[in-house]
Amino acid sequence: MEKQVLTKWSIDTAHSEVQFKVKHLVISTVTGKFNDYSGFIDAEGDDFENAYAEFTAKVGSISTGVADRDAHLKSDDFFNAEKYPDLTFKSTSFTKVDDETYKLKGNLTIRDVTKEVVLNVTHGGTVTDPYGQTKAGFEIAGKINRKDFNLKWSAVTEAGSVVVSDDVKLDMNIQLIQQ
Repeated sequence: MEKQVLTKWSIDTAHSEVQFKVKHLVISTVTGKFNDYSGFIDAEGDDFENAYAEFTAKVGSISTGVADRDAHLKSDDFFNAEKYPDLTFKSTSFTKVDDETYKLKGNLTIRDVTKEVVLNVTHGGTVTDPYGQTKAGFEIAGKINRKDFNLKWSAVTEAGSVVVSDDVKLDMNIQLIQQ
């Protein structure tokens, strides 16, 4: 059997978003994003099954639209951007569920903690853009418990409501460029 050649796909950051959502005071959701990130997928042929994915986000680029909150997130109460400047993900499997859907498993490292996470991936399609570049679109979703990664700051209101939820939803829209 002939071995397929690996195709490298890199994240097109101009057409991608890496966001997270967390409940605040149980009644509303705060959305944040990372502005500085990179990543790639190595895949055999046109199908992404069994591909290998890597992703890195610069913690210092975190943005929620509120400077004081961003500074708090970069502090040791949460990410400690000074000591742990990068958040990383390295896949261990990329399994096709059906024509559009994949399960992406891998090791997520935040601070000094690495844990396996499972992400749901929807492949929106692959097209050639007007400049002749082949691009593939993906929506990636998942959920982590922030305390599993030592993002442990917590507070409770006078009424007993948790200020920040432990569950963090991951929501990424990624466009890749075939290299």
